Amino acid sequence: MARLTIILHLFIGATLSGVGIVAVLVAGYGSGALIAGAALAGFVLAFPVSYAVARAMTHDD
Repeated sequence: MARLTIILHLFIGATLSGVGIVAVLVAGYGSGALIAGAALAGFVLAFPVSYAVARAMTHDD
């Protein structure tokens, strides 16, 4: 399941980082630090999300 989690993290992390960056830009903030923070937050948030998705896909309890 660890391999599946890592593979899912690649896609989920990119998606969540992109959503965070777009949200920051739509809110009107263009600072590099805020954009980098949104990207980092998406990357970090993707770890538990990808683990939960991998668990749901493999039906591990």
